[in-house]
Amino acid sequence: MSDVAVVGGGIVGLSIAWRLVQRGVDVHVFDDGDVGAWHVAAGMLAPGGESEHEDPALIRLMERSADLWPGFAEGLGVEVGYDDAGTLSLAVTADDLAERSRLWTRQALPLLRPTELRELEPALSARVRAGVFASQEVQVDPRKVVNALRARLVDRIVTKRVDSLSEMDSRVVVVAAGCGTAALTGLPVRPVKGQVLRLRGEPGLLRHVLDAAVDGRPIYVVPRADGEVVVGATQEELTDRKITAGGVHELLRAALDLVPALAEFELIETTVGHRPGTPDNAPLLGWLDDHVVVAAGHFRNGILLAPITADLIADLVLGSSSPLLADFSPRRF
Repeated sequence: MSDVAVVGGGIVGLSIAWRLVQRGVDVHVFDDGDVGAWHVAAGMLAPGGESEHEDPALIRLMERSADLWPGFAEGLGVEVGYDDAGTLSLAVTADDLAERSRLWTRQALPLLRPTELRELEPALSARVRAGVFASQEVQVDPRKVVNALRARLVDRIVTKRVDSLSEMDSRVVVVAAGCGTAALTGLPVRPVKGQVLRLRGEPGLLRHVLDAAVDGRPIYVVPRADGEVVVGATQEELTDRKITAGGVHELLRAALDLVPALAEFELIETTVGHRPGTPDNAPLLGWLDDHVVVAAGHFRNGILLAPITADLIADLVLGSSSPLLADFSPRRF
């Protein structure tokens, strides 16, 4: 019997386990072998990117976690695609500009003209009307992060599906099972479907992450150093895993409208994932009872929030509760 059992082998569960091991705790991670939302995620670390839609407590949590990411990535000891080139937030039409301007004003970022934007990214379409540069919005490769965490925890990962918490005999059980948290705990965690594409071409076409509104369609385009480009993401209140013609068309059309040269890239992967959402789209972090801790429901922010979640939950298991957890108790539902 381990002292702590972590149910869930995604980026959140593995990060918590890693922090606990670093603090001398005997931990086992129970992983059902299915890939989670991390496998589909582009890895944008953007604490301010959607701040006009988020609760102030969640914004503080995201900003704190973003500050932790450089050290978290370095501590893994291998290259995990952490790239601090920054993000260009873009608007293509007048309506897109009106919608984005509200957020840009709140962020106090100077507006860049099309010529200035194309100096930063020459491959941008001539249709791009305006944008801003957000230096604090960076990226990491979630697949590399998870691989690095697995390598550090290789002797502590148990490939097993957990259908009931009554199976677990550890002193503390941490439920970090993404959408699977609902069945294990009864908490309202729902799957929100997202379709994502991966393209591949010659490296160097793009340098920055692009987060854009194109004819009213939100899209992100995330370039990797090896020539991979991640394009996403649709958002649908559905539970199926179908890759639809409409979803692929929507993403490709917006991406090519934004960066026409992507038409020459190879389409190498179409994937579907399910973000774990909650009624208020904020995470569930804290004790559910005197035996079970929950760390789930991160919705769009699972990659960004992994470091702060790991620290907060590790502290909680070891007897210390941060004021940052006050607004995210799983008992609020």
